Amino acid sequence: MADTADAVAHTTKFPGETEAYRRSRDDLLRAEMELRSREAEVASQRQGLPLGGEVPEDYKFEGWDERAYALRDVLLSELFEDGADTLFLYSFMFIPGEKGLPLEVGCPACTSIIDALDGQVRHLSQRINVAVEAKAPIERFQAHARTRGWRQARLLSSANNTYRRDYNAEAADGSQLPMATVFVRREGRIHHFWSSELFFARPEPGQDPRHVDFIWPLWAVLDRTPGGRGQDWSPALSYDGES
Repeated sequence: MADTADAVAHTTKFPGETEAYRRSRDDLLRAEMELRSREAEVASQRQGLPLGGEVPEDYKFEGWDERAYALRDVLLSELFEDGADTLFLYSFMFIPGEKGLPLEVGCPACTSIIDALDGQVRHLSQRINVAVEAKAPIERFQAHARTRGWRQARLLSSANNTYRRDYNAEAADGSQLPMATVFVRREGRIHHFWSSELFFARPEPGQDPRHVDFIWPLWAVLDRTPGGRGQDWSPALSYDGES
């Protein structure tokens, strides 16, 4: 790791700052630089993972064919475009609604995540494949997407396969779990590579799992503010004053 004490000694100042502020900010900057280096180390360790297990089947999802304007089956293997042998697949949750029906309401947290991810798909698709699946019927998922203005993310339904159960995005009682999973294709075979297993690791008291924070800019921004994430606030599907 670089000598952060020397690296912090820059000359950039901001209007009206005091010496006390600058000392505290430099202490924080050292910590931020150490975290940056550690994040790069962890990313390198993650990228060096060996192949995980081969998928037990070529899962059949239900998707939407924009050109034919019709529903169609989509195999997991079809999610890999030519020249792109990596697939990032997010498992979106629907939660019971006021009517007591299963899979009634799009999860506000998952919705916030895909609100952000949808705009990045055009960029990500230059390198990898990206898709979002939900246990809800594809018509229900598409309807929710329209309310959010999603235009880029490829949406799929896993209502008729065991993908979520097999890859730990569904609990034993059938409740849905939010998971991010990466698959890779090697020599014509599809292997699991990585999943957001922090979800299953016990967090510190009062701390969320933070297993998908890497695709959720909401918290990254709030972490840079005096109030931070707050104790009792979480994203909602709508807010007072919105039309």
